[in-house]
Amino acid sequence: MIHMYKKGNDHTLILLHGTGGNEQDMIPLADMVSRESSILSIRGNVLEHGMPRFFKRIAMGVFDMESLKQETEHLYSFIQKASLDYQFDLKKATIIGYSNGANIAISMLFTYDNPVGQAILLRPMVPTENILSKQLNETSVIILTGKYDTIVPPEHGEILKKHFDHLQANTLWVELNATHRLTEEDIKIIKEKIKK
Repeated sequence: MIHMYKKGNDHTLILLHGTGGNEQDMIPLADMVSRESSILSIRGNVLEHGMPRFFKRIAMGVFDMESLKQETEHLYSFIQKASLDYQFDLKKATIIGYSNGANIAISMLFTYDNPVGQAILLRPMVPTENILSKQLNETSVIILTGKYDTIVPPEHGEILKKHFDHLQANTLWVELNATHRLTEEDIKIIKEKIKK
């Protein structure tokens, strides 16, 4: 997968952009919340009208489930290999995914037990109800949704929290007075809660 890596301390941020983004998009956020961390920033494999995504969709909010399954496997395999190539510990890694990037991060968490130490999910949807994971008892999950988000239905944050609680993740869900765009409040919460 197209990506960039920057060596920092032994905490690694794995950055997953939203639709139309690339491996550069989340770097300013990473610098704001944990400047000392190592960074693995990944570009999605799929193009939609020239815009990178992590998996295909049929329409707005309607996902191609076969693409989601395949690309989740690709992402997981890539992150596993990258942790060996760049010599970082996935238990000390935090995924930060925004929108489409958050959705594929959720799919990975729903598929593999404890793939990383922490996941911060910004404006996520429930990508699938097919949960293969048995437990996420060693994973911290932070879900940040926007009360005025016109892209993500408001119930998705609550549904995700229930799923992650059931998998025994250490889960925090915060609904912000925000739209789909990120705010200073997002930055503040991430800085407070990120495991370094």
